[in-house]
Amino acid sequence: MRWRSGSFWNGCARSPGVTFYTLTAMAPEAAATSPAPHTVAVGPVTLPELIDRPQLVIRVAANRVDILETHRWAESLKSEIPRVLAENLARLLRPARVSAYQQNASRDAEYRVLVDIQRFETVAGAGVTIEALWSVRKVAVGAIPRKGRSLAHEPVRGMEYDALTAAHSRALAAISGEIAQALREEGK
Repeated sequence: MRWRSGSFWNGCARSPGVTFYTLTAMAPEAAATSPAPHTVAVGPVTLPELIDRPQLVIRVAANRVDILETHRWAESLKSEIPRVLAENLARLLRPARVSAYQQNASRDAEYRVLVDIQRFETVAGAGVTIEALWSVRKVAVGAIPRKGRSLAHEPVRGMEYDALTAAHSRALAAISGEIAQALREEGK
């Protein structure tokens, strides 16, 4: 048998390429300046085990999902979701300083935002749904947290995964708006 450079690989099937996706914060133009707390820390964020993985998870039936091996999140959702929420809140609560929980800036925060993602559902050709329970708590001893529940639906036409991940970003922006309102009310 003669070996030439690359001969071994030429006979093997190529594996499909992997595409990576990220969530994005809302556009700066959508943000508004308003009175708000000075410092806010977002996180930790909890997620259902079903989506706590690098692969995109698509619901295809009431009791069935597909886990897409070649379509993946570029960053863990446990770190990406609080980062995006923090960026959104920073824009909505300008000039407040908002950071994600694991960042050093979060240590001296006046307020803490905890988020429990109940649903992070993707349905190709239909849209996305994010349901979250959240609380806003002043760090001061004895402070009573303000609790909320947000449900955001974002429709998407077509099967493009880029559009689905963009819809998740829009849904997180809607949830961020509700949390920002609670922070404004707490900061009064």
